[in-house]
Amino acid sequence: MSPRTSTLEPARGAPRDPSGPDRPRGWGGDGDRDAAAPPPASPASIAVWLLVGAITILFAAFTSTFLARRGEADWRTGPLPSVLWLSTAALLASSLAIEWARRRGRKGQVDQMWTGLVITAALGVAFLGSQLVAWRQLVSVGVYLTTNPHSAFFYLLTAMHGLHLAGGLAALGYAVARTRKETSAARALAVVDPAATYWHFLDGLWLYLFMILFAL
Repeated sequence: MSPRTSTLEPARGAPRDPSGPDRPRGWGGDGDRDAAAPPPASPASIAVWLLVGAITILFAAFTSTFLARRGEADWRTGPLPSVLWLSTAALLASSLAIEWARRRGRKGQVDQMWTGLVITAALGVAFLGSQLVAWRQLVSVGVYLTTNPHSAFFYLLTAMHGLHLAGGLAALGYAVARTRKETSAARALAVVDPAATYWHFLDGLWLYLFMILFAL
């Protein structure tokens, strides 16, 4: 006589309920969609983060030398060009503009994203122009690269930041051109996201330089 089949176990050969408690993890279902891994970073994003790391190391070396030289007896902080307040405000506004553009892109509003990028680029150009005005203001009062150690660091640090920001403007120009031609917000964002990351970094770097040059 064969043993009685338990009612708690499925009959032999019967299909198992895929939603049962012993369903292997990783099979389909809502839970798997929630636990899905994010898409891998694009090559452009990886390149930007590598560039950010390299620039950070460069300016960390500048900072180390600056702080060591600042402790010498002949150190005197030079005058603060008044236009730097305007240039700082312009750069902060440009960071807000590019973030607004990126958020518009995430909502599929490509035209508004393009407008935000154009505003960002215009504010970036205004920042570089105001930096040149700041140098002219210093020259007008007799402060040159070789006047004192502080002025040498001011010209060096602002020139290096301006050089990297000019590169950011080139990236923005490319993003503006691509966004103008794209109808897909996703493809446009693939270009805008790395540019926005780099631009925010340059914004934070400028605030840091402003602080160590005139606030410390």
